Amino acid sequence: MLLLRTDPDLPPPAYAHPGDAGADLVTRVDVTLGPGERHTVPTGVAVALPDGLAAFVHPRSGLAARHGVTIVNAPGTVDAGYRGEICVTLINTDRHQPVVLRRGDRIAQLVVQRVERARFVEVERLPGSVRGDGGFGSTGGFGAGDGGRTFPGARPETPAEVAGQEEAR
Repeated sequence: MLLLRTDPDLPPPAYAHPGDAGADLVTRVDVTLGPGERHTVPTGVAVALPDGLAAFVHPRSGLAARHGVTIVNAPGTVDAGYRGEICVTLINTDRHQPVVLRRGDRIAQLVVQRVERARFVEVERLPGSVRGDGGFGSTGGFGAGDGGRTFPGARPETPAEVAGQEEAR
């Protein structure tokens, strides 16, 4: 993968540990994210990915856990044909504290993956599956001991589920 540092004083993306999937990206500028604010932050790097690869910009877990800073469109997609500087749209989810980031601070991770290009075939009807068209919340609640409750607003898949939920009310 070809890399252009648009700011040669900043380090290139780097993996912190052997086996890491994501290489750290840094901010090229100082930025203060007020509570609830978002900013698009330049990283000082551009890449040329070969066909068949894409890069995905993921949040750094420590920045999210300790300061509430994450990426608005996580993961951000860097397509093989894009040649501009990689920028990251960060948001401070903390409602009370601003977050100050200094030039050179690690703000995101770049994960490079193989991707397939699909050939879309339009049909009149899709084949059936066990899941069907069950979407958000269709596989039950979020906890191991939640008794299989679905999320509020989720459409139950079967009449038996509907009856069971009505009895629970």
